[in-house]
Amino acid sequence: MNLDEVKRFMVRWESLLAVATILFIVIAGATTPGLLSDASKTAAFQLTAEKAILALPLMMLIIAREIDISVASIAAFSSIFAGMLMEAGAPVLIAALAAVIVGALCGCVNGFCVTVLGMPSLVVTLGTLALFRGLCYAMLGSTPITDVSPGLIDWVYGTLPGSWISNAFLPTLLLIPVFAIALHFRPVGRQIYTIGGEPAVATYSGVRTQRVRFGLFVVSGAVAAVAGVIAIGRTSQVSPDALFGYELDAITIVFLGGISFLGGKGRISGVLWAMLLVIALRQTLLLNGQGQYAQGTAVGVLLIGSLLLANVSQRISGWVTDRRLRARIAQEEASPAAPAEASA
Repeated sequence: MNLDEVKRFMVRWESLLAVATILFIVIAGATTPGLLSDASKTAAFQLTAEKAILALPLMMLIIAREIDISVASIAAFSSIFAGMLMEAGAPVLIAALAAVIVGALCGCVNGFCVTVLGMPSLVVTLGTLALFRGLCYAMLGSTPITDVSPGLIDWVYGTLPGSWISNAFLPTLLLIPVFAIALHFRPVGRQIYTIGGEPAVATYSGVRTQRVRFGLFVVSGAVAAVAGVIAIGRTSQVSPDALFGYELDAITIVFLGGISFLGGKGRISGVLWAMLLVIALRQTLLLNGQGQYAQGTAVGVLLIGSLLLANVSQRISGWVTDRRLRARIAQEEASPAAPAEASA
């Protein structure tokens, strides 16, 4: 690795975010008693497990220049079917599978409206956010399902053998390499980047853009359902307002991780650092006596700040590129003149 490559690596958003995250954890750990204890870390990852897993498919959708803000509503809607099955005595795995199928079908609704009907994904998922949440209240009313499997509750509140990592975070840990391989090492990943960065090029190069985009919405719905099942174990009930507002944290993680809201840019490494930063931030605020409203405010400020920084960095990058291009053109225009002056 030469000096120029080292400089480019150091100024990459993922590298800066990694430094900022490590500094925040070090400073917060030194000023907040108990933050870095095993119990605190277990609780932090347990409380943010659903938000972290929702961010993974959302990352791929935004790279493809789409978005799904209905993920939390899909998670809640899917969890109702899992809760009903558990209440009827079905095994947890069967209930979870049913929830994933329902979540995938919800993703099909979003994908159909976007890819077949040609509607903007922001408008579609804003509508289905209200639709699926309304169906939750229509099915349950104000009475949650509390007869859920004790085994699921015990599993969510347990930890991986020999570690402090919460079982609730295990699905996220399993899906991270799957999404990383698909995005950075498989043809579908290159197609997603091309669809988001150069839609016309993707179409003319034979990429089945509609199929890829539709599949991303289906995956988003299925993964959201997994978050819904985790929420059942964490809250010990199925509620119509489950995971309300969780899409805000998921979107914050994605944008803070350097995924461009214009599509076609970003890496999963940045999203993982952003995920860790949001987890640390919320746990720090919690241990300092701040409630959910204060935490939500901080996450909202973080979201706005990440978008602002992304915009500023893009402007600076464009300005630097323009200056370099102008300097190169000026140098090329001046170079033929030198031999002519020498001959004269």
